Amino acid sequence: MDRKPLALLLLAVGALALAAAAAHARPAADPGVTDTTITIGGTVPLTGSFSSVAGVARGAEAYFKWLNAQGGVNKRKILYKYYDDQYNPSLTVQQTRQLVQQDKVFAIFNTVGTEHNLAIRGFLNELDVPHLFLATGLTAWGRQYKEYPWTMGYLPSYVAEGTIYGKYLLGAKPTARVAILHQDDDYGKDLVAGLRKGLGRRAGRMIVATETYSPEQADVRSEIIRLKASGANTLMIFAFGKFAIQSFAFVRETGWRPLIFVNQVASSANVMLVSGSAGENKRVHGALTIGFVKDPADVRWSSDRGMKLYFRIMKRYLPRANARDGYHAYGMASAFTMADALRRAGRNPTRASLIRAATNLTERNNPFLMPGIVVRTRSNDRFPIAQAQLQRFRYYKAGRDWAGRWIPFGKLVTARG
Repeated sequence: MDRKPLALLLLAVGALALAAAAAHARPAADPGVTDTTITIGGTVPLTGSFSSVAGVARGAEAYFKWLNAQGGVNKRKILYKYYDDQYNPSLTVQQTRQLVQQDKVFAIFNTVGTEHNLAIRGFLNELDVPHLFLATGLTAWGRQYKEYPWTMGYLPSYVAEGTIYGKYLLGAKPTARVAILHQDDDYGKDLVAGLRKGLGRRAGRMIVATETYSPEQADVRSEIIRLKASGANTLMIFAFGKFAIQSFAFVRETGWRPLIFVNQVASSANVMLVSGSAGENKRVHGALTIGFVKDPADVRWSSDRGMKLYFRIMKRYLPRANARDGYHAYGMASAFTMADALRRAGRNPTRASLIRAATNLTERNNPFLMPGIVVRTRSNDRFPIAQAQLQRFRYYKAGRDWAGRWIPFGKLVTARG
């Protein structure tokens, strides 16, 4: 028998078998997914003037490590890789490109900063890379979902936050003379727009002075001096990191005694305690903000199951960190939601299935959020957290040391961008 036809027949049979096997095999996974792991990534300032927010990433990482010890998500461990961008958008761009193109992450998660996320949004959407639960409340994340369908924030929107402050002032202090310090970018402008929205027709009369600052400048001393000179009796600190701390310090130095509102991204209790250092509590005490994450510095959560879990995780995975730093609690809250979305994305997740899951959440059991706050998203509703509660800071002597905590008042408030 001629062996050549037989060999050709065997090759044909083998090719058919391979084709049949391929037809029934699992589709090739998207980047960042293996049989045992899912790798996600992001950037955060770990060093430099804005390193106080590093807990946002470290808290999230600690939660993922704890979750991995419980079996992970759909039998996969979540690996979270984050780089230090020093709050520099150009570094954010470089490092995000490295995460996507070299490290092959499945999704970008929890990146800190408004301008930083704006700088990478186009790149990630062009490549269909999920860009999720950003550590920024820019209203555009929710409003521009049609143009940027792979991007979604996490915080209550800054416009909604500013609106809450404005409405509160109308009821509690309608004759207020308001001065505003804000970062000169979309983050600061969003908060001012929300405040004007909340004040409505009275905004023009009530807002008597506005000063801006650049994240690159050394301090805001001159801005605070000019705001004091306006005769304002109410100060809006729409600032981040060291500039929020400086604002309290310079208000104290000048002898100014306004009612102070501080935006929630700068309101962690440990930041407030630094702002009121050396036992000086006259400016920090009584400041107002909004809250949506349980404050680990607040003793009222001492018996709360979610906070007990938080402290267990901190003790096991971040034993040397300040467990009362609220940024760690925020990081765990966002990590819980990310894990929830990954779970709902299916046993063989794709980037597309992750986006579908992330935009169809009704999460009522996030243990790190205040009671009653629901993480809710839909394909046409990209504002995951639209509820918050007003809080007032209480600064007090505890033995030889000073302590402080936020005390919520009133009911949950719902506001959207």
